[in-house]
Amino acid sequence: MSSVVERVNRCGTTAWQQIDLYRFFARIFAPPSHDCFEYLGRPSTGESLRSLWHYLSAEGEFPNFDWFPTYDLYESAYIALFDVGLPEPAVPLFESAHDKSHPAQEIALENTYFYDILGLKSDPAQGVPDYLITQLEFLAALSFAQENDPDQMNLGSLAKAKIDFLERHLLNWLPSLNTKLKRTGAPGFPELMDLLLQFLSKERSECHSIVSRA
Repeated sequence: MSSVVERVNRCGTTAWQQIDLYRFFARIFAPPSHDCFEYLGRPSTGESLRSLWHYLSAEGEFPNFDWFPTYDLYESAYIALFDVGLPEPAVPLFESAHDKSHPAQEIALENTYFYDILGLKSDPAQGVPDYLITQLEFLAALSFAQENDPDQMNLGSLAKAKIDFLERHLLNWLPSLNTKLKRTGAPGFPELMDLLLQFLSKERSECHSIVSRA
């Protein structure tokens, strides 16, 4: 996934339409990497993310974007926020940690049912089915299927599947995660989550338009 960040670097601030944003955000919220740290730490990145905010037609202005001054601080903050804590991390990147209205096994199973639409299987070595990165990778694959299927009936079905997945899963639990994330006062990550939520909402709206035309 590092190539997604590299491509953003090459495209600059005006070509977000050329970027697979599902994989971009999957890379941004994946475990720390040097390429991600270097991109987010560049002086030009704030302006680049501001252009993404406008590309997504978000209301208001994108806030100032601050990032960690060293890789070690970035890595330790990521671990403290998302990976390690008692009884759990401050802001786990798992749906079942935020949606307490359903048993964790039920949430994982329903995610798996969606993945079966494309014949995909989550890799236990990489993450459980309700892991944010796994969910974003599924949506990236679903978007690829949409873009490469000329059948209008299939496009409508795939759009409905994306709407269902967004509403039942990501847009159901990420707002709660974002509220907790903002309370931590961590630099950078809350603004990145705001961008992700804006993107997912835009995707839902576009899918509703596809369904209405199908």
